[in-house]
Amino acid sequence: MSMIQDVDAEQLAKIFHHYREALAQDCDSSGSDGNSSWDRAPQDERKRMLAAARLTLLELSTTPVRPTRKYYAKHGEADWGC
Repeated sequence: MSMIQDVDAEQLAKIFHHYREALAQDCDSSGSDGNSSWDRAPQDERKRMLAAARLTLLELSTTPVRPTRKYYAKHGEADWGC
């Protein structure tokens, strides 16, 4: 997956943070506490999110890609044998 190599881990961590905050607000319905911005997030939280993003990118880049059905004949090309 060459696209994975082009993804910046910090940008992915920011997206994780954004969605985590959005989901937390949905669940507790308390509204924004002013701390949803990545820049305002505590440093330890940012480090955890960045580590999670790096692990995610590593896992995605090492996950084997499913073969594209190379063992199946294309339509009309099957050898039915004799």
